[in-house]
Amino acid sequence: MSRIAKMPIFIPDGTSVSKKDGVVTIEGPKGSLSQHISESAVALEVSDKEIRVKAASNETFSKAMSGTIRSLLSNMVEGVNSGFEKKLTLVGVGYRAQANGDVLNLSLGFSHPVDMKLPNGISAKTPSPTEIIISGIDKQKVGQIASEVRAFRPPEPYKGKGVRYADEVVSLKETKKK
Repeated sequence: MSRIAKMPIFIPDGTSVSKKDGVVTIEGPKGSLSQHISESAVALEVSDKEIRVKAASNETFSKAMSGTIRSLLSNMVEGVNSGFEKKLTLVGVGYRAQANGDVLNLSLGFSHPVDMKLPNGISAKTPSPTEIIISGIDKQKVGQIASEVRAFRPPEPYKGKGVRYADEVVSLKETKKK
C-alpha cells in the first residue's frame, strides 16, 4: 500500500464530507468540491474528524490509486478551507498585467494585448503591474491557469524576459563571444 495513503486526512471544523454513488463532496467556508472515486479500486472510511483511504484489493492499480485519491482529497480539504494561490512575475520592459473582473489583460511585447478569460472559481489580482496572483479553491485549476499564463511568454534563457513563477530561478546562458 502507498505510504501516502496510510496517513489520515483530518477534517477541520466547519467542513463536511459526504459520499454518495462514488462521488465524494467536500464543503467548507470557501466553497464546495466534488471528486469521482472508483469504488472498485479504493475504499473510503469517513468519520467525524478524519478520512482514511485504503486499497480495495491487492492489485498494483488499486494500491497506486489509493495514494492518488488520498492526495486529491487532502487538496480538496485544504482548498475549501484556505484556498490555493500561485504568484507570477513579469520581467521585461513594457510587460504589464491588469485584472478586470474575470478577464486578465496582459501586455507581453506582442503587437496586440493578450486577454485571457478566467474560468469560474478562479480569480486574479494584480498588486503591481508586474505581479499576478491567481487564486481559487481547486489546486489543479489554479496550477493549470498559472501554467497557461506563463505559456504566453515563458522566460527566455539569454535576458530572462518573460512570465515566470515567483519562486522560479531562471539560469541565464552566456552570450556569444567574438
